Amino acid sequence: MKKHKPISLDELLKDLQGQNTVQEDPNFISLDELFNDAFMSKHSSLKTFAAFLEKGNFQVKTQADINNIHAELFERHIVRETDFANWKSMLETANKEYAGKK
Repeated sequence: MKKHKPISLDELLKDLQGQNTVQEDPNFISLDELFNDAFMSKHSSLKTFAAFLEKGNFQVKTQADINNIHAELFERHIVRETDFANWKSMLETANKEYAGKK
C-alpha cells in the first residue's frame, strides 16, 4: 500500500486553485477523492466538500478568493459543520479512511 502525505491548509488552498496536479506529486490525492461524498455525508450534514465550502462562504474561483480564506474562520466552520474539532483531525480522519479503501 502506497502511503500518501497529508494535505496542509496551504496545500488545500493550492488544490482549490488547481495548482496541485498529478504531475507535481504522483502521491497527490484530490480533495474530491479525499473528502468524497461518503466522507462528507458521514461526518457532516453536507453531501459534498464543495457544499461545505459554499456554506462557509468560501467561494473559491480566483487567487484572491483563496487569499481571503482565513485559517481561523476555516477552523470555526469545521467545528460548526462537521463532527471534527479542527482541520487537523478532519484531515487525519480523511487520510485514514482513504488509506483504508486502498
